[in-house]
Amino acid sequence: MEDTYITTKKKSLNKYAQKKLHNFEDYIINSEIGNNFIYSLYNSRLFQFIRQKINEFKNIKLIERIKKTSIPKHIAIIMDGNRRYAKQVGLKPIKGHQIGKLKIEKTLEWCLELGVKNLTLYAFSTENFKRSPDEIRDLMELCRRELNKAKNNSLIHKNNVKIKVIGQLESLPKDIKQSAYDLMEDTKIYNDHTLTIALAYGGREEIIQAIKHIAEDVKTDKLNITDIDEKSVSSYLYTNGLPDPDLILRTSGEERISNFLLWQVAYAEFYFSDVYWPAFEKKDFLHAIETYQQRKRRFGQ
Repeated sequence: MEDTYITTKKKSLNKYAQKKLHNFEDYIINSEIGNNFIYSLYNSRLFQFIRQKINEFKNIKLIERIKKTSIPKHIAIIMDGNRRYAKQVGLKPIKGHQIGKLKIEKTLEWCLELGVKNLTLYAFSTENFKRSPDEIRDLMELCRRELNKAKNNSLIHKNNVKIKVIGQLESLPKDIKQSAYDLMEDTKIYNDHTLTIALAYGGREEIIQAIKHIAEDVKTDKLNITDIDEKSVSSYLYTNGLPDPDLILRTSGEERISNFLLWQVAYAEFYFSDVYWPAFEKKDFLHAIETYQQRKRRFGQ
């Protein structure tokens, strides 16, 4: 009888405590004082430090799982969502691009940590030239600055990262084109990793250029028509010497290829992230690779 009384009393106290807790939660969520408290807590150094350490621990465990199976040799990324991110947080479009460019070095670091040998980034397409003159001017200035900075980037030289800049470089301002060639020349001796930047790039244009060069070589007897196959066609593309991408990753929630590496993606796996490129974090990158590893690549078989 006494046990029943105690059990009933405990249940009653639990219900009372839950009700009070629920009332307190409502107060915190709905009151201005409560909202200010949450905002202050969320933005406090202590909370951010704890959050950072938790994320670091999660990433370490995720990396341990990823390294137990096959790592993609080549990851290509469509870095999308810079302008929408800027609009979302109340900034000018160029600020979104400026924040987004910070992710490039971070992504290279993540690839180096995992042992991904090749990283290709879609930085500026031929279609991007149709944007407003002001935005194009800002983007060209950003390219100019970042290409020059890359020449002295210790991450590149320390890890023997070869830089390739692919696309219709002739359509770029002369100084940017020259900076791209200088950077490729400075890193051409490196063979451990390759960072490819698609600049003024279009997949259809790349294939058209390849066809023209093939036709020219056939005409001058440098190439026999019977020798034209997948391997020979690939050798005429901007990406000659690189393995085809294993994983194509696009940010911002868009699910299309946007004229990117049209020939090379024949058997690539695709991963689409809802996160805008400037907000793309290591955990998002690792999740993309883990998802890739969970798929069975059949190569048409």
